[in-house]
Amino acid sequence: MGNAKSGALSKELLEELKMNTKYSEEQLYAWYQKFLNECPTGRISREQFESIYASFFPDADPKAYAQHVFRSFDANSDGTLDFKEYIVALHLTSSGKTVEKLEWAFVLYDVDRNGTITKNEIHEIVKSIFNMISKEDQKNLPDDENTPEKRTDKIWDFFGKKENGKITEGEFIQGVMDNKNILRLIQFDEPQKVQERLKEKKQ
Repeated sequence: MGNAKSGALSKELLEELKMNTKYSEEQLYAWYQKFLNECPTGRISREQFESIYASFFPDADPKAYAQHVFRSFDANSDGTLDFKEYIVALHLTSSGKTVEKLEWAFVLYDVDRNGTITKNEIHEIVKSIFNMISKEDQKNLPDDENTPEKRTDKIWDFFGKKENGKITEGEFIQGVMDNKNILRLIQFDEPQKVQERLKEKKQ
């Protein structure tokens, strides 16, 4: 972004973010100053993003999940997040509308970005989510979803696809909206907790 390194937030970007997120002008200015303090270049690298995640999960291994989350928000695939991508990420993971969150979840699960999701891709994301759940908490999960394989099977069976089938974005969003239990299985609410802890740290 042309203005990423300057201390000022462009009017165009400010208006766009106000329109597309829940944040007010004051909040966006505050986030921008914090963003520049932490990332003077105006961009967050994947490594910085991973280290932010890692600092919040000392008892888990969030690296794989952090990489997938980063990929899902790196809209132009340049290996960094600029301020706009960062704010969109904050908004979606903490308070976006259900459909917006599901559109993001689809991108998260579409690992190879080809517009459809396979069972292997679901397994890859579910496995990275399990790395974030403490062993203690894993013991409390229901028997039919207490391993990445079981949870993947449960999600895949719900969509009624053959083993080598594919799920389109429309099928994914409609299916999850029709069954809140699947929403629980595909998501991981830690990004919201990360944001809460980030805010606490910065206050």
